[in-house]
Amino acid sequence: MMQTKIKSYAKLNLVLNITGKTSTLHKIESIITFASLHDEIFISKIKSKSHIILFSGKFSKNIGKNNTVSKLLEILDEKKLLKEEKFKIKINKRIPNKSGLGGGSMNAAKILNYFVKKKFIKTTKNEILKISKLIGSDVILGLNSTNSIMSSNNRIRYFTNCKRLHILIVKPEFGCSTKDIYSRVRRIHKPKLNNPSKKMFNLDYLKKMNNSLEPIVFSKHNKLKAIKLFLEKLSKPVFVRMTGSGSAMVAYFKSKQSCDYAKKQFNKKYKNCWCIASKTI
Repeated sequence: MMQTKIKSYAKLNLVLNITGKTSTLHKIESIITFASLHDEIFISKIKSKSHIILFSGKFSKNIGKNNTVSKLLEILDEKKLLKEEKFKIKINKRIPNKSGLGGGSMNAAKILNYFVKKKFIKTTKNEILKISKLIGSDVILGLNSTNSIMSSNNRIRYFTNCKRLHILIVKPEFGCSTKDIYSRVRRIHKPKLNNPSKKMFNLDYLKKMNNSLEPIVFSKHNKLKAIKLFLEKLSKPVFVRMTGSGSAMVAYFKSKQSCDYAKKQFNKKYKNCWCIASKTI
C-alpha cells in the first residue's frame, strides 16, 4: 500500500494558567498556537500480525517502547476499531522531547486524525475525544493544528487568520518531566480565558499574560531563567515565554531579521543548547 506523509507540528503555549486541581489532574487554561517546526510521520498499511513503529532523526534516541503512538494503537486494537488492520508507522523526530512542545502528543493526534479521515476507523466525535484523553491530556489540542483557546472547563475554541510571528525556540541540554513540574504546583490562579475571543491573540494582550509554570521550573533550573533574561535583551522580542512545562523557551518576534540576529547571538553564548528559528503557522 502507498505510504502517506503527515506533518506533525510543534505546539506552543502562548499563555498557560493553572486554575484548579482534581484528584488526579490539574485544570489548565491556555492560548495555543503551532510552530512550522514539525515531525514527519510516514504511514502505510501492512500485511503483518502486529504494527511496526519506528523512530528516526535527531530526537529519536530516548523514546521507549511505551510511547504515545504505541499507546494509541493499543487502545484502538483493544476497542477493535482498526478491525485487525496493521500499520507501519515511521516518525522522523525533529521536535525535542521533554521540551513542552508536545511532540509525542501531537504525533498521536495526527495519526488518530489520519485513521478517521481515511475511514480506517469509524466512530463518534465523542469517542475520539475519549481516546485522546486516554493517551494524554494535550493530545486533544493536536486534533486540529490551529490557533485555539482552551478554557478551564476543557472547552476549546478555534481561531483563524491570527498574526503570524517569527520565533526562536531554544532548549537547554536538560528536559523537564511534565509529571514532576505539575507535582510542584502550589498556586492556583483565577481563570482569565473563560470568554475566549480573537482579541486574546493581540500582541498587547499576550505580552501581559504569562505561563504560570515558569517560576516552578526556574526554581529547579536556574539556567532557564538566565536564558529567558538573555533572550529578552536580544533584538526586542515581543515577549519570551516557556512553552508547556518546559524546558523549551520561545522568543516571539515581528520580523525575520530580528529573529535571525537573536539566533546568532544565542548560539554564540549558549553553545550546548539546541535552537531553531521557525514561524507560527
